[in-house]
Amino acid sequence: MRVLITGAAGFLGSHLCDLLLKDNHEVIGMDNFITGRVENLAHLSGNRNFSFIRHDVSQFIFVPGKLDAVLHFASPASPNEASPFGYINLPIQTMKAGALGTHNTLGLARANQALFLLASTSEIYGNPLVHPQTEDYWGNVDPIGKRSVYDEAKRFAEALTMAYHRFHNINTRIARIFNTYGPRMQLEDGRVVPNFLKQAIHHEPLTVYGDGSQTRSFCYVDDLVEGIYRLLLSDEHEPMNLGNPSEITILEFAQTINRLTDNSNGIQLSPDERFEGDPQRRQPDITKARQILNWEPMIDLEEGIRRTVSYFRQELDLP
Repeated sequence: MRVLITGAAGFLGSHLCDLLLKDNHEVIGMDNFITGRVENLAHLSGNRNFSFIRHDVSQFIFVPGKLDAVLHFASPASPNEASPFGYINLPIQTMKAGALGTHNTLGLARANQALFLLASTSEIYGNPLVHPQTEDYWGNVDPIGKRSVYDEAKRFAEALTMAYHRFHNINTRIARIFNTYGPRMQLEDGRVVPNFLKQAIHHEPLTVYGDGSQTRSFCYVDDLVEGIYRLLLSDEHEPMNLGNPSEITILEFAQTINRLTDNSNGIQLSPDERFEGDPQRRQPDITKARQILNWEPMIDLEEGIRRTVSYFRQELDLP
């Protein structure tokens, strides 16, 4: 296939480029580098099956030649308002990527009669009242809170994708992506994995917001992109959860990080600090992915963290 990936210089987008190129597809990457990094694609320089277009997806998109698939991954994704890469600090750009960007990429897919895959999110479910979350759960989302710029952009993107599928007969896919981690995450991303790993590598106490009882389910990036690829090649048009169903409290996660990095400086609780709209529990039900894609995560948390620590040490120029 000849494939366009928007957000190609981002964490997930760059790993997806690698997987598709490894399977001998031709990949065109697109990014405007608001949150993506040139370094994430540097290793593809000289690859005859890879080309790159610097472009903002909220503007009209032109790609010369026939496309077989369009994968829309362009969007800020971190909820941390202390991070320069967080969508709370990039609210208009985030909504444009989710709304105008989805409209433009769907239009491109329609013009090429190409497959279309939307990178959606577990934030669709908001602070869920159903646990674990299944694809038929409609969610519990604040439409005007600080996090709404991301949540509502993705909810709109899903609705628009299904409208193009139903009205224009576009062959669409929707991946609801849960917490993912691994090499190429931004060091200043502000999310829990890079925060904890930076502190642990520098032998500092890990800062846990609230009482640490909130839960997450962490999926290693190699597993996640394999699930996305299988979804792309499937016939499933409706949303599909992709993530690791192994739930862990943030406090337990911090303890695991300290153990794996030999950090003896413990944990510092900040009970009065919580991010606005931070969900208390988050765990995917991946029954649908198991049945339709024959997919589930294979890399356990400890192995994934070890691989990610090695990358962070290299980025921080530490032994």
